[in-house]
Parts: sequence; C-alpha cells; structure tokens
Amino acid sequence: MKSRSLAHRLFRLGVFILFGALLTPIGWADSRDQAKRIHDRIAGVPPDAATLDEMATAIDSNNALGAALIATEAPEFYNVTLKNLAAPWSNEFQNIFVPLNDYIATIIGIVRDERDFREILSGDVLYVGSGAGIPAYSNTNNAHYEALEAQGVDLQDNLQFTLQSSMNGIPASATAGVMTSRAAAKAFFIDGTNRAMFRFTLLNHLCEDLEQVKDITRIPDRIRQDVSRSPGGDSRIFLNSCIGCHAGMDPLAQAFAYYDYIYDVDTDPDGQNGFIDYNDAGEIDPDTGTRVVSKYFNNALNFEHGFATPDESWSNYWRAGQNELLGWDPALPGSGIGAKSMGMELAHTAKFAQCQVEKVFTNVCLRPVQDSGDRTQISSMVSSFQSSGYNLKQVYAESAVYCMGN
Repeated sequence: MKSRSLAHRLFRLGVFILFGALLTPIGWADSRDQAKRIHDRIAGVPPDAATLDEMATAIDSNNALGAALIATEAPEFYNVTLKNLAAPWSNEFQNIFVPLNDYIATIIGIVRDERDFREILSGDVLYVGSGAGIPAYSNTNNAHYEALEAQGVDLQDNLQFTLQSSMNGIPASATAGVMTSRAAAKAFFIDGTNRAMFRFTLLNHLCEDLEQVKDITRIPDRIRQDVSRSPGGDSRIFLNSCIGCHAGMDPLAQAFAYYDYIYDVDTDPDGQNGFIDYNDAGEIDPDTGTRVVSKYFNNALNFEHGFATPDESWSNYWRAGQNELLGWDPALPGSGIGAKSMGMELAHTAKFAQCQVEKVFTNVCLRPVQDSGDRTQISSMVSSFQSSGYNLKQVYAESAVYCMGN
C-alpha cells in the first residue's frame, strides 16, 4: 500500500510539474516573448532579429513603453494596422476592405506625425503620397491612392502633409479634417440630406449612434421641414421617437448646409468621378437662392412650418440633458458657423477621447474591454492620450504593453 501510495504521489507530482511547464511560457513570458507579442499586436508581423533584441533590451530596462514605440516604426503599422483601423470609417457600409483613400491616408499621416488627433474633425489637413508613376492627387477620382496601394508604397516614408484647401478647392475656413475629404464626401454628402455625415461622424469618432443619444426632452424648433410631425397620421410617433434624434442632430448638421457631392448620375451612377463642393461667399444654389444646398429642402412639404435652413450656423442642444455626459468642452461656446467649428465641438468632448482609446485597445488586444482592470486601464490611457496632446501612437504603445503578458 505504501509503495502504491508513493507511486501515486510521484505520478501526481510529475503531472503537476508538466502542467506547470506548459503554463510557464504564457503566464511568465520573458522579455523576448513580450517583445514579440508587442510587435505582433502593433504591426501584425513578427519583428526581425535586430528589432527583437532592441525591444527586449528596452523591456529588461523597465522601458516596455519604449519597446512598444519601437514597434510603431514598422512599415506594417502604417500600411496595414492603421489602414484597417480607419478604412471602416470612410464608407457607409463600414467595410474594412476598401481601397486606400484620402480619408484613410490622412488618419495614417496624423498618427505618424504625432499631430493632435482632434484635427481629424477640424483641421486644414490632407496627406498625399509620392513615388514613381503615381498619378497626382485629384478631387475627382481616387486613382492617386489606389496607385499607392497597388505599388506597395511605404506610407510611413512617402506620405506628405499638405493643406487640404490647396488641393480640393474648398476655402481653409470650410475644411474640417476627414469630414471634408473626398472619400467622406463621396460616402456621406452624396444625395440624401447631409445628415449621414453627422451620424457616421458621431458613430465613428464618439462611438455613439443616434439611438444612444436620443433625447426627447430637447426643443424641436430646428427640426427641418422634411420630418413629418405625425408620421402615419400619429403625432405620438414624432413626440416619442423622431424628436429624440432630430431635435439634437438637425441643429448640429446645419453646419453642412453649404456642402454637396457633385456627380453625373446618368454617366456615373456610383459617383466614382464626383467631387466635394462648397458654396463659398457669393455662390448661390439655383434652387434655393441662397448658399444653402437644395437637399436641405428635400420633401419640404412634409411639414412646411418646420425649420427652413437659412445658413450654416449650428447649435448644440445636447450640451444640456442626458447628453451632457458626453463631456462637452466648457471652453467652447456650443454654437458656431460651419463644419470646422462643429467638428471641433465634437472632437473636444471627453467621449471623443474615450472612443479613440477603446477602438485602439480592441484593435491591439484583440478583444473589447471586459472587466474592471480593463476599465481602469482605459481611464488611464484616456488621461495619457489627453496629456500627450492627443497622440494616438502613444495609445497604441500603452495598449500593447498592457496586453503583452507577464
């Protein structure tokens, strides 16, 4: 019995040792394992030997953040990771498998140059590429960016900052970062009523869709004429549903009143060769007799006593009520003229900062936020993002360190 008991104990000990050995690489990763994991998460590819050594040395010196920043110098971080982050933002279907375009390239360039990421909604900023055989940037097609991608141009080395206003014919005062990029105009200013640009900007950069910010307590005085006050003959639907989105959205989307995407519907039904257009001072829409584009008066007879848009002034009714929790900047007035100042209103919210951090966390850690530890990390990274001057590269590095394993 004693012999059998001893054998049993030795067997159990052997199993325990074997099980522990199997767990060791995961639970107690050394600096080279951690460096490789960081690089994989940031760049999507393993590091070469020299980079792995450099990153492992940094980790051994208690500088894991420095190791992560080394990984952000990999070309794949720009050509793949950042492209995949921004691509869904540039189209209505939120498709990741779209060609490189000016929206995506501008996001990549802003991250590479460590610019204030809030510029994506207000800056006079555009990034274009360079390389042999690459056609020049055009406001009427996407050939420039498709050629960059087809030729495998290293975006880290070949993207160049330029003023958007110098390339697309829009005055500097009317530029609003990626919202006034050609790709965004093609996706969100085409046809419709320009509300799509507001809705998808809210969704992509504040992580909130209209249903989540619906507030039926806001004053409905700026809701446009195309919104029926008794859909289906029942005014309760308007009062308990429609008003919740439109009362806040319409006064903000008024900032886009002078913008349109122009294309020939007969010869180019998908708008592949269209361009963004803005009615500058002195330019009058023939249908409205003002600078306001005619789409703001679509279906005006639905409720002719509704708001008739006179200009591009906007007001933020969501600064009060439940959406005060989005964290509006008290230093801003909450109203203004045009898309640039409205974009700044959105980008200066606490929710904007949190949204970018959560998207990067999910992108790097390959999972959404799950528990109190993750939420504490998100809060810390939001503070770091803000204090770094809204440097998104820093968020990538901090996320990778958090998820590198111990």
